[in-house]
Amino acid sequence: MEKEKQLLLLCRQLIEQMLNWGDSSIWGNDDFEQLSQQIFDKTRVQLSVSTLKRIWGKVRYESFPNAATLNALACFLDYTSWRDFRQRHQVNGIIEQPAEVNEIKNLPVVTRSKPRLRYIWVGSTVLLVLGALFFMSSKRNKPVDPASIKFSSKKVSDDLPNSVVFNYDASAFHSDSVFIQQSWDPNRREQVPGDGKQFTSIYYYPGYFIAKLIVDKYVKKETAVFIKTKGWKGILDHQPIPVYLASDEIKGEGYMGVDAKLMQQKLGTPVFNNTWVKFANIREFPGVNADNFTMDCTLRNTSTPGQSACAKADLTILGNGTAIVIPIVNKGCISDMGILTGTAWVSGKDHDLSAFGTDMSQFQNLRCSVKDRYLKIYLNDKQIFEFKQASNMGRIVGIRFEFEGPGEVKQYKLETPGGSVYEEKF
Repeated sequence: MEKEKQLLLLCRQLIEQMLNWGDSSIWGNDDFEQLSQQIFDKTRVQLSVSTLKRIWGKVRYESFPNAATLNALACFLDYTSWRDFRQRHQVNGIIEQPAEVNEIKNLPVVTRSKPRLRYIWVGSTVLLVLGALFFMSSKRNKPVDPASIKFSSKKVSDDLPNSVVFNYDASAFHSDSVFIQQSWDPNRREQVPGDGKQFTSIYYYPGYFIAKLIVDKYVKKETAVFIKTKGWKGILDHQPIPVYLASDEIKGEGYMGVDAKLMQQKLGTPVFNNTWVKFANIREFPGVNADNFTMDCTLRNTSTPGQSACAKADLTILGNGTAIVIPIVNKGCISDMGILTGTAWVSGKDHDLSAFGTDMSQFQNLRCSVKDRYLKIYLNDKQIFEFKQASNMGRIVGIRFEFEGPGEVKQYKLETPGGSVYEEKF
């Protein structure tokens, strides 16, 4: 356990160095809220502010963080897991020692000749520098009126692709570190002029995105970007621009889907490993309670082994800010998968998800329910997973089916007991 504590100390320091927010001993609640958000944005694991404060020693707590928390911290540092972090920083049983952040090295040597003049000169210089820094700091750190911070979005279309105009005003911060992050994906972060007013971005995929205005590494304001579909939209993943499918191209005899022939025609390849087709219906579902609902569907992946080795399929229930993502795969591929529970990521690397492996060539009935924040998942009427959510999903704003290679959906039904029901048989 002592070695694990040393590793946690090293992990903390590496995170502090990456963030470059200064000495963690003076971090406040806002800093830990921002860190919690950044960890979730990158790993899809929600670590609470209180958990992070315990890890950083702000709150007295004797227990060691659990495996899920350690894995999230390691993934935030771009390791695959806590085990990977341990192996990379432990050689022959010895933990790599963290360097002292505030270590002072190579100070200039001051000779003792003419001490009075030298001290006067040094003292005057220090006073001038401190005075200048105080003046600049007081001007820069003048409290900003929250009402002066502007951040909003406007869609220019009701179809795909869709450009969004962001109107922003962060000029009161007098900062040259201003970014707009268009979604949860850190790769969709663009630096903008600190005194600018507008920035545009193109969205190729539908969804409910929370865009952020970030100044000096802090989220100052957020705005929702809701890119809807007109009914079901079929999309083939393709870089840099996806391929949109016509409505008649995704309709079959008793199913919604595409076959391998159409995918090969559109993409120019007969092999579909890591190539996904998505069927999305992104809109409001009035009357469905995200705290108490059931989703039932029947689907299969129609790839041959030569077309897609794992024949993966995902069901996504989209909330306004988070999502539930449930995968099923060929039995031999359960290690290379994970479940997004709405509040946490459960990886097949360090959890036994073998119950999610099945014969993907046959239609599979996949069902999930949420009640009292308990997520339960069923495959062919057998419960295979249960998880306690840390918070609710807000509103349900979309359904998405995804297949690695060609796939088919026979039916779906989304309902709240005693409330609204949405169902289709294709």
